[in-house]
Amino acid sequence: MEIYLVGGYVRDQLLGLETKDRDWVVVGSSPEDMLQLNYRQVGKDFPVFLHPQTNEEYALARTERKTAAGYSGFSFHASADITLEEDLLRRDLTINAIAQSDKGELIDPFNGQADIEAKILRHVSPAFIEDPVRILRIARFAARFADLGFTIAAETQKLMSEMVNNGEVDSLVAERVWQETMRALAEKTPARFFEVLRDCGALKKLFPEIDRLWGVPQPEKHHPEIDSGVHTMMVLTQAAKLSSDPKVRFAALVHDLGKGTTPETQWPKHIDHESRGVPLVEDLCDRYRIPNDYRELAVIVTKYHLHYHRAAELRDDTFLTTLESLDAFRRPDRFELFLLACEADSRGRTGYEDEHFEQPEIYRKVFNAANALDTKELVAKGLKGKEIKEELSKQRIKAIHEIRK
Repeated sequence: MEIYLVGGYVRDQLLGLETKDRDWVVVGSSPEDMLQLNYRQVGKDFPVFLHPQTNEEYALARTERKTAAGYSGFSFHASADITLEEDLLRRDLTINAIAQSDKGELIDPFNGQADIEAKILRHVSPAFIEDPVRILRIARFAARFADLGFTIAAETQKLMSEMVNNGEVDSLVAERVWQETMRALAEKTPARFFEVLRDCGALKKLFPEIDRLWGVPQPEKHHPEIDSGVHTMMVLTQAAKLSSDPKVRFAALVHDLGKGTTPETQWPKHIDHESRGVPLVEDLCDRYRIPNDYRELAVIVTKYHLHYHRAAELRDDTFLTTLESLDAFRRPDRFELFLLACEADSRGRTGYEDEHFEQPEIYRKVFNAANALDTKELVAKGLKGKEIKEELSKQRIKAIHEIRK
């Protein structure tokens, strides 16, 4: 029985990055042996065990074989005669197929260390093409390591395109697509995830609402980058700089989906793209069963981002109506996330990345002034129900007017 550290822990050590959870592979053992050593079995499809003291995962060395279409169409074989190299062979990327012995020796049969040095994401074997989830994973690793200069090997890029063309991507289930997308949104360079998917054709299959933004022009006066798809990636990049919250990043990603449905005869203008974008966001969220907190923020950013940009022009009563529509008084934390996503929209344009914008300050000042009013005073005056609501609105509009003088 031999035990090796494998996967991300070994890779991140070699990259000089912070190492997190450790994964172990056990060679030359059986489920019975593991149970006798008081490991607790948790794997259903293949034997995975929890260490009796550390609770870390230990998986028996295994091989896998494609048996049907889709990411779940695999059979696994684990036995004491499976070698470490056979186990590493089934992994996706060479940089993830390096093992480390208890003496610190590195076992690297597929030259993962060389690819780390060359900053290349390369598939381990032709079996890469059998699992469509690997397209999402390699796109996510590209997003994680983009700032280190990693690129995708040409032969791996070719395989990814083949997987899209042969329909493997069509078998991906909603939960897995969202799981990998959510993880990608949390990476350092989330825009890279979507660019990689677009390069291999998967974006058009998985996120057609986003893919169709490329080639759609915007007015050069406000958008020197012109292309709506380029703008969307720039906005996502700015959102990643402003906030680590993936909900903000998702809202930034989908805020302009309506521009993809603008008739060409209206280009480069996009009249009413905000309201046209809302059902697209909702359909996307339905399709991938995206959690409500992501959906709700994305919808209000899509619907009201032009109200944000026009903060200095809004009438006092319109400002109050906007704050109420955002549910800012009951959900101030989400209101702050709205401001961040909209600020990313302002900055996600060529030449505007480091500009100072007044809208966040205006919105916060107005919100604080309107939110400072106390309904208890209105109740003390004998007002009830509808009277309280009407008087509160009057006083809030007055407070907004005063703070904007």
